[in-house]
Amino acid sequence: MFALDAKTMQRIAPVVRRVLIVDPNPAAARLLMDLLKGFGSREVVVEGDESRVLDLAREMEPGLICTERAGPKLDGEALVRRIRRSSLSCRRAPIIMVTAEATASAIKGARDSGVHEFLRKPFTSGDLQRRIENLATKPRDWVEAVGYVGPDRRRFNSDDYAGPQKRRADKPRSGAEAAVAVKDQAMRILFSALTQFDSDPLQAVRAIKQQAETLKALAIKTGDAPLAIAAAGLDTVLAAGAPTRASLTAPVQAVLKLAPPETLARAG
Repeated sequence: MFALDAKTMQRIAPVVRRVLIVDPNPAAARLLMDLLKGFGSREVVVEGDESRVLDLAREMEPGLICTERAGPKLDGEALVRRIRRSSLSCRRAPIIMVTAEATASAIKGARDSGVHEFLRKPFTSGDLQRRIENLATKPRDWVEAVGYVGPDRRRFNSDDYAGPQKRRADKPRSGAEAAVAVKDQAMRILFSALTQFDSDPLQAVRAIKQQAETLKALAIKTGDAPLAIAAAGLDTVLAAGAPTRASLTAPVQAVLKLAPPETLARAG
């Protein structure tokens, strides 16, 4: 049995303590369960039917979810999107998608559904360990938008991709550059959430709340008084309860007035 050193076990313990495996193949699920127990998992539950996963996740509140990409009663990408857009307390839990199909479209589909890591079958204990250590030691910012909910896709790291860095955003940034990037992304999400409000009001409100919190914290950190005032105004409307597109339009637009024109041009 593959054994981890004490320091590694300590690092990954919070992630692997409770694990939900979604896989209709009993043999594959058993192999993954054995490996996870070797990594220190105390509770591992297996489910092969997508229709029962959300109720099970609500009951056990897993710290990690591992899901097969496809099966007789499973669409892994659709399941991940349902989890991310749910009211589950574990909706932000790390998700590893496992599949024998590691095509470019499969990797992109997994990334865009909201997974943290991608694991190709057949895999070794070391492959799984690296994915879990990434989850434990390299947390990714959370993106709460309308079109996408999940970990920041700019930091998606599949070991199945061996090419160069895909974006300038993949490179290390200074504190000032990082602040500009955070503000830029929050403004674009705000714009899109208001524009797409009618298509998914619940998720739009959730996205707007997250961006209001992000921008308010950023304004305080950078000493941006106009942004702090505008974000606080939006926060006040949200806190009043039952926000609608009509009630949110003016405070959202007050925040967006502080965005560079090129930011909103990219959002559109």
